Amino acid sequence: MSTRRRLALLALVGFLLLPSRTVEAQDVVPGNFPVGVPDLDAWVERTLETFEVPGVAVAIVKDGEVVLARGFGVRTIGEATPVDERTRFGIASNTKAFTATALGILVEHGKLEWDGPVIDYLPWFQMWDPWVTREITVRDLLVHRSGLGLGQGDLLYWPESDFTRREIVEAVRYLEPVTSFRSAYAYDNILYHVAALVIEEVSGLTWEDFVQTRIIEPLGMNDTRVTRASTLEEGNVATPHARIEGTVRPVQPLAATATNAAGGINSTAADMAKWLIVQLDSGRVSDSERIFSERTTTQLWKPVTPLPIGRVPDGLEPLQVQFAGYALGFGIRDHRGHKMVTHTGGLPGYVSRLTMVPELKLGIAVLTNQEMGVAFESITARILDHGPNSRSLPGC
Repeated sequence: MSTRRRLALLALVGFLLLPSRTVEAQDVVPGNFPVGVPDLDAWVERTLETFEVPGVAVAIVKDGEVVLARGFGVRTIGEATPVDERTRFGIASNTKAFTATALGILVEHGKLEWDGPVIDYLPWFQMWDPWVTREITVRDLLVHRSGLGLGQGDLLYWPESDFTRREIVEAVRYLEPVTSFRSAYAYDNILYHVAALVIEEVSGLTWEDFVQTRIIEPLGMNDTRVTRASTLEEGNVATPHARIEGTVRPVQPLAATATNAAGGINSTAADMAKWLIVQLDSGRVSDSERIFSERTTTQLWKPVTPLPIGRVPDGLEPLQVQFAGYALGFGIRDHRGHKMVTHTGGLPGYVSRLTMVPELKLGIAVLTNQEMGVAFESITARILDHGPNSRSLPGC
């Protein structure tokens, strides 16, 4: 498969501290999953073998506690170094929720408004249509309804280029829309780079510094990095892989740092567990500290752009989705009668899924180092159907 075709497919995959409660790496629950998922270890190992995925990191949280954060398989195919709970993976478009949360923090501090026009903060910003330039808001940057086509603008930096973030955003004015403004859903990355410049303009910090100091450090996500270039670091980093000409092999990671706000974070099972807990508890870091409030959670998880719904195959009717929409950095749909907050991520050699069921205070993160989305779907579905409090899920 050509590099360009792989990148187009990964764009599709893209959608689709806490000192009293955080489990430190050395305290992460080892061995078999203890709360109801039958033979999770065997299931994960079978998944890795079936889909030829070298390694995976899995995090599960329930009721504000880390149930599981550990690795399976190896960091690099053909080598013995294992994945563990502190192995870093590119989380790709699961970064978008960090960008949306950063904007929510600034809204709470009165620095901007969700429905404020982008040109109020970046007067030089332009879309193709002057009317859209005037009307597009901060919220619009996050919800894939601008009129741009699927992945439009990605070739400015995929394959890698030396364009700066400002130069990428300045090029948006030359992207001719494929639908009218706010009339249709089409997943894009490029407007998240505009959001990054909004954050920089109103906070005085780069996107990287703001996310690092206002989210990563307060949560104690000590092994997380906010730049794609960190994939190239030595140490406990999963090697990205892809199937090329029929063989799974290591691939060169995407290290274009100008696009960090759409998909640049590298993280671990242990750190993603902390992120899940704080998201599920409306920004609470401790009894006396929050990084954001319930108001921001309401905004982040409120669907804005409707998503199309297909029909499940015969025999899987209990899994039929009744509603689906894109909110602010998250996808929202139902699962067996419960609201589900979810997102996937895809980069060369890395795909991942984050899933939360707020009513059950249940969160799952699955990070992989091979371009095989069915692997994270298999593991996530196994946990949802058999995991903590699964009997409260109708049909289980």
